[in-house]
Amino acid sequence: MQVQVEGMSCGHCVKTVTRAITERDANAKVNVDLGAGRVDVESRLSPAEVTAAITDAGYTVKGTNA
Repeated sequence: MQVQVEGMSCGHCVKTVTRAITERDANAKVNVDLGAGRVDVESRLSPAEVTAAITDAGYTVKGTNA
């Protein structure tokens, strides 16, 4: 799934978003594209759970493409 995320700007943001998702699914594969404001996620988590993880980490989710 692809998630559009607002507010990511640096390596710390990448680590924070990645950790937020992998804390909920240790086997998740997360790829963050800062330039595009996109997070690609392969996980057992539902889109709502991924959105919640990113939101709880302090970022704004603008949309998902499951």
